Amino acid sequence: MKTIRKLIYGEVLVATGFVLVAFLALFFFFDFVDELSSIGRPSRLDPNLVYGLRHALIYVTLLIPSRVYELLPISVLIGTVTVMARLAQSSEYTILRTSGLGPWKALRTLMGLGLIFVAITFAVGDYLAPIADKTAQLFKGHYQGKLSMGQTGAWLKEKQAYSNFSVNVGSLSPSGEIGEVRIFEFDNQGMLVSTLQADKGQIEGDDSWTLFKVTRREFDVAGQLSAKIVRSQHETFRWPSALSAEMVSVALLKPDRMRTTDLYAYVQHLEANGQTAQRYEIEFWRKLFYPLSCLVMVVLALPFAYLHFRTGGIMGYVFGGVMIGISFFLLNNVFNYVGNLNQWQPWLAAASPAILYSIVSLGAFGWLVLRR
Repeated sequence: MKTIRKLIYGEVLVATGFVLVAFLALFFFFDFVDELSSIGRPSRLDPNLVYGLRHALIYVTLLIPSRVYELLPISVLIGTVTVMARLAQSSEYTILRTSGLGPWKALRTLMGLGLIFVAITFAVGDYLAPIADKTAQLFKGHYQGKLSMGQTGAWLKEKQAYSNFSVNVGSLSPSGEIGEVRIFEFDNQGMLVSTLQADKGQIEGDDSWTLFKVTRREFDVAGQLSAKIVRSQHETFRWPSALSAEMVSVALLKPDRMRTTDLYAYVQHLEANGQTAQRYEIEFWRKLFYPLSCLVMVVLALPFAYLHFRTGGIMGYVFGGVMIGISFFLLNNVFNYVGNLNQWQPWLAAASPAILYSIVSLGAFGWLVLRR
């Protein structure tokens, strides 16, 4: 079995690596083409800083770990299908079967290989990709002037002892400075107590925000008949808050680019403040289940070893395997949106495609073994 594992593992690792490099080269080209429109633009913070060709190449290179995380499962499928189909076509797999490689031993062998890819995918997606992607966004933000999300920025909510706060952060600079801050304070009865608007601010390490050039409006509704607005200006203003810089950056970045622990902490924050966390819960469970899709891919590829190929017919089966893999990832994205719209259990929306395709692939594997 050591010899068989060495043969299969070596063939699959080489084929998967080749496919992954080909995909990365293709996406590197696409990402670089997208950056061409930004080349030559000066920084909003410093006109002497110009976003050039070298900076575009650095930015696109920093996106590679995220691309590896996205492309590794489908690369595993294509590589494993190619190897299994080639072994079947050359009758090498038939020889392995007569040498004692039974169906369950073959399944365990590929599952062991799949676990290796699961570990690699998890490590890249939870450690390397988030750091590289955040570095890339901040690096580009150094020339764009800020990191923002859409036209309205990020909205956060916080409950305190006597007040509830809705916070809007328009942008985050590469140095960690927040910009275009708006804070709306409500009492426990839901009445608006005050509003605050600041040009910029800094999140401190002592559970507070230091805001600059602040305009504050307080609504005095004592007696209800003598309501008035008290307006004040402050050069600096300290606002006590448990909202950390990590939470703000999480809200500004895409959920699928976050670390699993950051997603979990953000989900807990949303639930503690009475906000809907369905989208982030689905992304959290998807982050947990996504590396396991490598196991689904190797199980999908195993039935190809039990097919009989005519000369030159292998490419058609490989193409069919690739289409199955693409359909898996399309269904995976569709289930995320459908689960969010229909308020499914987050773990069910994230795990359904993997469970469905695992059942189908195991069924196909069992049918081919019994039939042949």
